[in-house]
Amino acid sequence: MSGGETRAKASPRPALEVLRSRHVPRLLSGSLIGRLPTGMAPLAILTAVRAHDGDYQLAGMLNGVYAVSLAVAGPVLGRVIDRTRQAPVLLASAVLSAVGFWALAALDPVANTTAAVVAALVAGAATPQLEPCLRVLWEDVLSSERDVRAAFSLDAGTQELIFVFGPLAVMGASALGGADSGLTAAAVIGLVGTVWFATARPARVWRGSAQHRHWAGPLRSSVMVRLFLVLLGVGGTIGAFTVGITGYAEEQGSAGAAGWLIAANAFGALVAGIAYTAVPASRDEGGRFRLLAVLFTAGYTPLLLLPGVPLMAPLAFLSGCALPAVLASAFALVARLAPHGTVTEAHAWMITSFGVGNAVGSAVAGVATDTVSARAALGTAVCFAAGAAGMTAVTLLRPAGEDSATGR
Repeated sequence: MSGGETRAKASPRPALEVLRSRHVPRLLSGSLIGRLPTGMAPLAILTAVRAHDGDYQLAGMLNGVYAVSLAVAGPVLGRVIDRTRQAPVLLASAVLSAVGFWALAALDPVANTTAAVVAALVAGAATPQLEPCLRVLWEDVLSSERDVRAAFSLDAGTQELIFVFGPLAVMGASALGGADSGLTAAAVIGLVGTVWFATARPARVWRGSAQHRHWAGPLRSSVMVRLFLVLLGVGGTIGAFTVGITGYAEEQGSAGAAGWLIAANAFGALVAGIAYTAVPASRDEGGRFRLLAVLFTAGYTPLLLLPGVPLMAPLAFLSGCALPAVLASAFALVARLAPHGTVTEAHAWMITSFGVGNAVGSAVAGVATDTVSARAALGTAVCFAAGAAGMTAVTLLRPAGEDSATGR
């Protein structure tokens, strides 16, 4: 790293020590539990639709409504939180989202398609903004910048658990209570996790500000817009990888291996995210972000070799390793560069950018798989990653204090 990195007087605290800090276990666990429905919804909706003899087109439409409404409403809820308080907005949105999931569970989506669309829209749009709220609170509950950096990395790595345990929770609930129980479980789990988070003291005492209002929020900062575009490319990489690796497994005559390869990618992110907690903070976060974006691209490039499944597994693991570091660096940039009074909304825009990129990457890779090959689909993942890295080099994200805090 560059000579601009801060040097702590004592060695940086590892993940386990950060987890011992007051409030951290509750906030992190509450956020993960409360966000679990986002990892449950795709499979829960599909399972419920198929149980009512609905087709995949209907399931895809409902999942699309859920995902789009979540992406669109996230920054809106983030702005409301920035101008008011965390706890009331989180609790109200959790109740509404739970109502949406319960309605979906109670409906026959085939016979009541319009009502099911409305329910999916409510469930997605009212998703509590736990992820942005958590990242805003780190600076309040941790004592140093390096501990905040460790928390960002831990957060980025552990969120992979949502997409590992979410489908497992749906399968477990469906086995115990029937096909619609996955949606009911999503409602209950999301509500419980949000209550656990929102009633913690840091969330209860946090106050936003009605000052520094601007219709564009964090989008008035050109640096923030460019950062969101980079994250769109990062999301595109993940979406294209998921589709491409599935096509690769089918071409290898081992369709079931796709799940294991995706899990290997997620496990790589989890392990690397925990390891990255020991990396010191940097004064030149923009420079670090550029380097990490290059490493992110390098991690996905070897997948184009298309070795057999046994050799593809370690490559899938390695490809996931840079993601938590890239995201942790992006979190740190948002904390430093977001205009005053817009940090929660800025983190929500990060999620939206990543989600939109993921959807675009999935779509492009799907076309590439159908018309060319799995190698072409994985090639799109590398292209998205390279595009993101290229944008960090061209835009030259600046150190703290420039083009951002003032909203210029």
